[in-house]
Formats: sequence, C-alpha cells, structure tokens
Amino acid sequence: RAASTGARSVSARSPAVARTGARSTSAGPRRVPAARRAGGVRRAPTADPRKRLTALLVVLAVALAAVAVRLWMVQGPGGRHYADLGREQRVRSAVLPAERGAIVDRNGVELAMSTRRRTVWADPRSVRDPAAAARALAPLLRQSEPSLRQRLTTNGGFVYLARKVEDPVADAVAALAIPGVGLLDEPKRVDPAGALAAPVLGQVGLDDEGLSGLELQYEKELAGRDGTLLVEKDPSGNDIASGVHELRSASRGDQLVLTIDRAMQFETERVLADQIVASRAKGGIALVMDPRTGEILAMANLVAGAAGSPPVPSPDNMAVTRVYEPGSVNKMITVSAALEEKVVRPSDTFVVPDRMGVADALFHDSSPHATEVMTVERILAESSNVGTIMIGQRLGKTHLDSYLRAFGLADRTSLAFPGEAKGILPRPDEWSGTSIATLPIGQGVAVTALQMLSAYNTIANGGVYVSPSLVTRVVGADGEVRPVRRPEPRRVVSEETARAVTAMLEQVVTDGTGTAAAVPGYRVAGKTGTASKPREGGVGYEAGAYVASFAGFLPAGGPRLSAIVILDEPTPYYGGLVAAPVFSQLAGYGVRLLAVPPDTPRPPASALPGATTLGRTPTRP
Repeated sequence: RAASTGARSVSARSPAVARTGARSTSAGPRRVPAARRAGGVRRAPTADPRKRLTALLVVLAVALAAVAVRLWMVQGPGGRHYADLGREQRVRSAVLPAERGAIVDRNGVELAMSTRRRTVWADPRSVRDPAAAARALAPLLRQSEPSLRQRLTTNGGFVYLARKVEDPVADAVAALAIPGVGLLDEPKRVDPAGALAAPVLGQVGLDDEGLSGLELQYEKELAGRDGTLLVEKDPSGNDIASGVHELRSASRGDQLVLTIDRAMQFETERVLADQIVASRAKGGIALVMDPRTGEILAMANLVAGAAGSPPVPSPDNMAVTRVYEPGSVNKMITVSAALEEKVVRPSDTFVVPDRMGVADALFHDSSPHATEVMTVERILAESSNVGTIMIGQRLGKTHLDSYLRAFGLADRTSLAFPGEAKGILPRPDEWSGTSIATLPIGQGVAVTALQMLSAYNTIANGGVYVSPSLVTRVVGADGEVRPVRRPEPRRVVSEETARAVTAMLEQVVTDGTGTAAAVPGYRVAGKTGTASKPREGGVGYEAGAYVASFAGFLPAGGPRLSAIVILDEPTPYYGGLVAAPVFSQLAGYGVRLLAVPPDTPRPPASALPGATTLGRTPTRP
C-alpha cells in the first residue's frame, strides 16, 4: 500500500514538474534522452543549412574563377602556342630547293649549271610490305635488300632511298606504284664540259652546297633562296579543300661570269696533258692571261693518271694553292730591280766564271764554261746563275727584298680563292749568309704560279702591276649586273726599265735558253726556269727532282697574251726543253683565238734604253 500510494503521489506531481521544467531547466530534475538512458553515444548538434550553402557557393565561385582564368590564358596570351600546336598537326610544310646559279665563261658558255633530278623517298608508315618493296627496288636503285628494308621499317614519316637518280630509274620506280614510296624533284649540279676547269670551278655536295673552288667562294651568290609549300591535311593525310595552301616559290641563284675562255681552257688542258705524258712528269700547271687587264683566260691543273692512264684534274687549284721555288724565272725581278735602282745598265759587263763561292756554299752555272765577259742582257739570256748573283750582290739585300715584295711574291693575290697560298719570302733580318746568292736566282723563295705570272705581267704593262681576276661580274636572277671590285693598278718600276727588261727577255727567246718558246710572226719575251725541288719535311733538295718552267708574253711590242707553264719532275728537266714548247703552242693558239695581229720587228740594239752596243758574247749550246 505504501508503494502504491507513493506511485500515485509522484504521478500526481508529474504535470507540475514537467511544466516547471519546461519553463526553467534549473528547477527540478532534467530530462535524460532515451538513447543516453539506454547507454548509447551522444549525437553532435545538426549544422546550420545556411552555412553549408554558403561554403558550396564559395567553392563553386573559386572553381568558376579558375576556369575563367584558364580560359583567358588559353585564348588570350597563351593562345598562340596552342593554335600553333593544332596547326602543326594539320599543316604540312615542304621545302622547294632553289636551283644554283650557273657559272659561265666570258662568252656566256655554261661551265656549271643545275638541272632537275628526281629523288626516291618513302613514308615507312604507309609501306604495307617493306620486304616486298625492298625486293622490287633493290635492282633499280642498285642497293642491297637488307639496307632498303631497314630504312623502310624505321620510325618516322620520311626517309631517303636514293638521291637525284637518272630519269630512266625514276620512271621505273614510278611504274612500280609502291604505296608509301614517292618521287621528289631536286636540283643537281652538272658540268656540260665535263671535267674542264674542275679544280677552278670546285665541287658541290649532295645537298647542293658549295664545297670547294668558286662554288664555295661564291656560295652566297650561287645558292639562291629555297621556297616552301604549306598544305593543310586531315588525319588521313588528305588535303583539306578549304584549308591552308600557301606557296612561296624558290628563287634561282645568281649567275657567275668568269674571265675564262672555254676554248682557251680546253686547248690549255689538252696541250699540258700531252706534255705531261710525253715528259713523264708527275703533273703540271698552265696559266694564260691578258696582261693588260689581269684577266685569267685559262687555268689548268693536271696530275699524271694512275698506271699510265691520261692525266686528270688535280684535287685542288694548284695554280693558287701550292707554292714552288721558281728558279731562274725569278731572275727577271733581280735584273729589273737592279736597272730601276740604276746599279747596272743593260750594257754593263761582268767577268763571269762558271762557279763562285758565297758564304759556305758553292754556286755554279748549269753548264761548265770558261770565265767570260758577259753583259747584263747575256746574263739573263743565258740564265747565268753566277752572273745573276753578282748583280744581286751589287743591288743589296734591302733593295732586292723590297722589289720581290713589290712584284707581289710575298702576298696573296686579290682573287681571295679558297685555300690560296701566300708566297714564302724571308725578311732581310732572317737571311742566312747564302741568301744574297739564292734569292736572286729564285731559290729560298716560294711562290704560286699566279704570283709569278702576275710579276711578268707587270713588265708587259710597262712596269704597272695589275691584279689578276677570275670573275668579271655577278648577274642576279632579276638581271641586275654587279661588277666584281678589284684593287687599283700600282707602279712597280718605270716604263723605261720595263722596256729594257722586255728587250732582254726577247733575247732569251731569239738566241738564249728559250728558243723553243718562239711563235712565228710574233716577238716573244720570256724566261726559262729549272729549279731543284725542296725536300719535303726537311732541309735541302731532293736529289734528281726538278721543276721546269717558262713564263712570258707576246707580242713584245704591245703584249696581249701572257702565260706560264710549270712541269713537276719532267724528263728532261730543263724548262727550255719541256716547258717552252708548251708556251709556244698555247701562245700561238691564243693569238689566233683573240685575232692578235703579227708583231712589228724588234728595234735595233742601239735603240734600247741605256744601251749603245750590247757587246753580246757567243751563245753557249
């Protein structure tokens, strides 16, 4: 009964307690959640929905801003980069090679020109059966199947199979119609005259670039400007009709007009080749020039063929790239300097033995003879070493050195030819005790053939040095003519000295060592040379090895043609016997080619400058 009464009592108070608790949580007992009464975990209060919405809006705003910034960067400052990437995937570019300009002789006859040849290429990705393709192409391209198969299976979209093939080969390849194999037009350098003047013209590489000679020297003018073709294609490689199609045509290179005459060049090489064979020489050089202008009419460089075969062009233009000791042809400069300095006159005489000692060396003439009285003219005509040394000693080393340099033996010419050599001439303070004897007779000094012929041109021009030239002008693709600039002529010796030396050089041909150089109907002035060959890589000379030469000009009264001929180790080795006859043939052909009228007779000896009587001694054999 007590428990029941208590229960009712509590029950009777419950509403009051509940109302009181609703008004104030501090009064009366607190209400315990059912989950807690059951021993469970208390839940966190639910988040405010408005906060969650605000956070979501912030995230979306940031994301949209990032997208907007990225979009602005792609379409704004960085747009060019991505546009280019897309363009590269669609637009294909092909180079259209330019044709090199032609090289022509003085009359416009082509010596080197470019023609079109087809190149065989392949896209390995499009070749369905590389083995079958290699098998079909190998006999046509004259290549091995493994090599072709390897290239036809490489990664990439382009590979060369054969460059610049002849038309019959290209036609046969086209007839096979192999998928992925095509033909491309490319320019190829050809020489209409074959190997004529090859060392002068130079070589061109497979990619049509100049490698040597004039092709290299004038690469910028000859090369031209390549063109381009832009075509837009779809992923399958087909042209997009409304896509990009841009063509920039190639521009042909400029034309090079030379001073060389093709007919004179051909005859020079022919005559020189015949003498190389006849004299069993190792090779030879021949230059023909117009002394008045310095223009080179022919420049031949030949070496003996292997195993008795005909001579062939040398690998380089030896006339300007190699030096040699000139020997007696250099005596012309010694005599000219002595006359100009007035230390001798043409009529002066010397008592000349056949040998003499200088310092620790003994010098001798080519043939033994009794001591005799010789005029300056006879010393030059007979090519007396001893007599020339006496003249050199009287001149002195300072004057001798200055004239050797004034005649151009120490410097490169104005040609600026690739690989051109400069002369080897020691300065006076470098001379040895024997230099005063060796340099007057052309030993101890080394020159190019072009340097020495230019020195002879100086005498032919009345004492004025005229720079040699090989190119007269460059003609652009638009017809614009650009002359090649040259140094101004300069005086070396007086006209009086030049006339006196010319008369002496005539005596060399009329009754001296160079009689074989005579040309009927013309007065020829020139000088023979026979020089020992220096030992390679050492001191002294090679035993029994000689260089034979002759340099001169005609007509002596008004020179129109000059030439020099050099033979390497001929048999016999005297310049008067092997080089002078070649000069005679070249000079005779040249005066006919240029229609040079016959010369006037030589004036009497008494009319020569500085001479009364020449007092000539009998000529030695």
